Amino acid sequence: MPTEWTRAAQPTPHLTGLAPVISGNTRLLVLGSFPSVASLAKQQYYAHPQNQFWRIFQAIWSSSRQFDCLGSYQKRTDWLLARGVGVWDVYASCEREGSLDSAIRSAQLNDLVGLRLRCPQLRAVAHNGGESFKHARHTAALGVPVFKLPSTSPANASWSFERKLAAWRDVVQAAGLI
Repeated sequence: MPTEWTRAAQPTPHLTGLAPVISGNTRLLVLGSFPSVASLAKQQYYAHPQNQFWRIFQAIWSSSRQFDCLGSYQKRTDWLLARGVGVWDVYASCEREGSLDSAIRSAQLNDLVGLRLRCPQLRAVAHNGGESFKHARHTAALGVPVFKLPSTSPANASWSFERKLAAWRDVVQAAGLI
């Protein structure tokens, strides 16, 4: 009978990310690292209830009454796309236990260079956090400004919501979207 000491370690799960939320009108692409456990379970970007991504964009365009950050995912993504914002991740797949970027192993990159054909109006790329920004050399090849933004993850508690909002608003403005 196996004991704790003789039992083989469980393999780390190999995970596949989400499809990009982009269009031919995408002017600002937000790149995260890889979806959280909550996002993968719901098949939605930034699905963790404490992630501030949706609240930040709602605050940036606060005069837009038709947006509800708690509304349907399809409405939220359509709302972003209508404003020229797309969402994707730098990693297509990886091995990871939990949701922390520090646990990502054996990651495979998405086709970031191929974005130019899919998003001909692209004006800027915003990396949502440090792990994503590690791949800025790939997005710089797109020939548009590349920005490092503070992560909207609840794990990034060192930045207040107001401080994150100011940084994100500056990038959205630099992309010409406000």
